[in-house]
Amino acid sequence: MSGPVSAFIRHHYRHFNAATLVAAADAYCDHLKGGGKMFVTLAGAMSTAELGLSLAEMIRQDKVHGICCTGANLEEDLFNLVAHDHYERIPNYRDLTPADEKALLERKLNRVTDTCIPEEEAMRRIEKYVIAEWRKADAAGEPAFPHEFLYRTIRSGVLRQHYQIDPKNSWMVAAAEKNLPIFVPGWEDSTLGNMFAAECILGEIKHVHTVRSGVEYMIELARWYMATAPEHPLGFFQIGGGIAGDFPICVVPMLEQDLKHKNVPLWAYFCQISDSTTSYGSYSGAVPNEKITWGKLDEDTPSFVIESDATIVAPLVFASILGW
Repeated sequence: MSGPVSAFIRHHYRHFNAATLVAAADAYCDHLKGGGKMFVTLAGAMSTAELGLSLAEMIRQDKVHGICCTGANLEEDLFNLVAHDHYERIPNYRDLTPADEKALLERKLNRVTDTCIPEEEAMRRIEKYVIAEWRKADAAGEPAFPHEFLYRTIRSGVLRQHYQIDPKNSWMVAAAEKNLPIFVPGWEDSTLGNMFAAECILGEIKHVHTVRSGVEYMIELARWYMATAPEHPLGFFQIGGGIAGDFPICVVPMLEQDLKHKNVPLWAYFCQISDSTTSYGSYSGAVPNEKITWGKLDEDTPSFVIESDATIVAPLVFASILGW
C-alpha cells in the first residue's frame, strides 16, 4: 500500500537523481523480498539531522539488519533523545561572525551547521550514565564495544526520565530493542570517545581496552558477514562517505584475499547517497564500478548513486520503502 509521500515521489520523480532515488528504493524492496538483508552506513551528522524519524521505523520493520556508523552518529541520536528541547537552531548560520561563534561557545552550544547541541543537557547528561557503565566493566574486566555500552544504558531505563522526544523516533532505542548489530570504526573520534580517553588519562579507568577497538569490530563484522550473507545476501546502503562506508565494505575482499575463504558472497546491492565529486580522487565519490576492481561488488550487482543531500534523500527513500 502506498501512502501520500510514496505517491508524490512516484508521480514527480521521473528523471536524473530523482529517478535514481525511485529505482534505488524499488531495488531495495526487491532485495528484501528476495530474502536478502540490508546493511546501512551513516556518515556526517545524520543523527543530529534527526534521521531517526524514519530510520527507527525501518529498523522496527526489519528493513535494516545491521548498521555501521561514526561514533558521532551513535551518540548524537541519544543526545537528541534526552536534550531535544534545549537544542537551538541557527537559520542564518552562514552570517555568523567569529564573535557570534565565540558567544555560542560561551553558552556551551556546539554548532553543527544550523543546529547547536547543548553541552550540559546532552553531552554531560549522557556522560555520567555511560561512565558508570565503563567503570563497572573496567572493574569486572569485561570489555565491550562502544554501542554495547549505549545499549546497556538505554535498557537500564536511567535515561527515560530525561526523554524529550517520543522514543519511537530514536533509531538507537529501536536498535537496542532489536539488538541490532552495529559497527563503529574510529569511535575514539567522538565526544564520548574523548571522554573515555580522559577517564583513562585520569586513572579512573585502568584498562584502555575496556572499550573494544576498531580492529575487533572488523573481526566481529567478518564473523557476522559469513554467518549472514551465505543464507541472506547482504545489500549495502551507504549514506554519505568516509569511514562509516569505507570500513565495512572492505570486509568482503578481506575475507577472500587475506583469509583465503572460498566462495565469499559479494555485496548483493549497493546504493550511495553522496555529494562527493568523483573526479577528485575521493573514495567517497567513487562510482560503484570502481568497487568491482576491489572485489566488493560484482558486474551485475544492482548499483545506484544518488548525487544529492542525504538529509533530503534518505528520508524519502525510507518513506518509499515503508510505503508512507
